[in-house]
Amino acid sequence: MIKPLHGITVVDLSRALAGPYCTALLADMGAKIIKVESINGGDTARQWPPFQDNHSLYFDSVNRNKTSVCLDFYSPEGREILGRLIAGADVLVENFKPCTLEKMGLTGEHLEELNPRLVVGSVTGFGAAGPLKDDAGLDQVIQGMSGLMSVTGADPGHTYRVGVPIVDITSGMVCAFGIVSALLGRSNGHSISRVSTSLLETALNLSAFQGQRALSLGETPFPQGNNHPVIAPYGIFKTATEPINIAVGNDKQWRAFCDLLQVPLAVEDPRFITGADRSANRDQLTELIESALSSKAAAEWVPMINQSGIPCGPIYDYTQALASQQVAALGLVQQSRRRDGSALPLLRGPLSLDGEASEILSPPPLLGEHTAEVLREIGFSDDDIERLEANGHLKTNKETAEARR
Repeated sequence: MIKPLHGITVVDLSRALAGPYCTALLADMGAKIIKVESINGGDTARQWPPFQDNHSLYFDSVNRNKTSVCLDFYSPEGREILGRLIAGADVLVENFKPCTLEKMGLTGEHLEELNPRLVVGSVTGFGAAGPLKDDAGLDQVIQGMSGLMSVTGADPGHTYRVGVPIVDITSGMVCAFGIVSALLGRSNGHSISRVSTSLLETALNLSAFQGQRALSLGETPFPQGNNHPVIAPYGIFKTATEPINIAVGNDKQWRAFCDLLQVPLAVEDPRFITGADRSANRDQLTELIESALSSKAAAEWVPMINQSGIPCGPIYDYTQALASQQVAALGLVQQSRRRDGSALPLLRGPLSLDGEASEILSPPPLLGEHTAEVLREIGFSDDDIERLEANGHLKTNKETAEARR
């Protein structure tokens, strides 16, 4: 695959999910990611379940194609190493609480001294201004505060979080987009040194038309279960077997759907003539549709409806989804092995360039797996590395490092 970010070096100080998701996307595009982790256990996600043996699958899911360096950030020796890494990098990524970089001695002025061309990408909880700017932000807290949870659930009395940490993930995407934009700007003569987003900013931007509805009309959207909030019929419908998703998006599709269901009179029913009519009379519409769908199994309906030009599909769990023919055809699941030899199937990144999909070039690193290798690259001798480890300033994961040499 073409690697448009080949030659770009990223020092990754981030942990948990938003920052590591960002740097995983950059790694997919060829950037060299030096993940610098704390000597006190490394990235906090390494301690989060689910586990396979002693490996956190939470960590593994977003740390493909990276190297790991393990340092004591707060010792003078650790700061010197970190400074040398930053001096040779193009990008620094972090998602600490505000002012954490400064506590590590990495003020804006010092970063400028170390590397005037450096792009710093940051993800915070609440942004750079306002009464909450210094507060820590977590995905579920932001889902609640951004309005996202208020439109997710069965009804207004039963709101839910999205089943994956959607705000962390999309914030990582936004930060990666900002970093690439800054790098492109730099090559075009526009010097950009800071790229920042926050979980709150990203989550509110996910509101799309629901947020616009509140802004423009003063209406408060509410959860409508598995139904689309404004389009009908668009949601989950029962069949003779399991339910399926059906999305009828316009009047042409509605007429085709009525023909398929053999309910041609529904087209002229005043309750269902326009999209607004169908949305206003959603319960009666659902009753009509499910009565017709009860004549056949889901496996029969899905291809018939799709062939009519109407989006439709089964409802898979993750095991079913990952085993589907479409996922296999796209090569989304790739097989890798950790450095200790254990097997690890991983999802590749979601991008393809000129028809070539991103790939897993290396598995998620063990803590400190590449410390010695990276330090040698920036001028440290083996004696230096051994002394620094003996004094507790870094960790090398010697067995793995030796196996790699």
